[in-house]
Amino acid sequence: MSLKGSCLCGAIGYEVDGLDMPIAHCHCRTCQKAHAAAYATTAGVLREHFRWTRGEELVAAYESSPGKLRRFCPRCGSQLVAERAGQPHVILRVGTLDDDPGAQPARHIWTSHDRPWLTDSAEVPAYPEWNPERQG
Repeated sequence: MSLKGSCLCGAIGYEVDGLDMPIAHCHCRTCQKAHAAAYATTAGVLREHFRWTRGEELVAAYESSPGKLRRFCPRCGSQLVAERAGQPHVILRVGTLDDDPGAQPARHIWTSHDRPWLTDSAEVPAYPEWNPERQG
């Protein structure tokens, strides 16, 4: 099953043959900072199952920790993959998939880095679109 993905502005695209590792929510501080979120949703994809389909020449990289490169679109800022040289896989940012991977998250990792305001409580209201109290 081939899955397509892209950055927010659409300048960079990729394709994977499928997810080779379970989906995880990573709560580490570097993922929080890189994604401006409480956690990043990731899954490993073997290098031979990942390919850029457009905009590869645009892909920028940042070494967020020794040996770990985060690859992103310099136009819109979308984080796409991370990788470490020598590992057989890249770490795909699942939120950039345009297609449904057909899998659910299997685990949360680095929860020791959770922020005190993070909650998955059913007491927090949820809306299918905009908050109905939003004005303007």
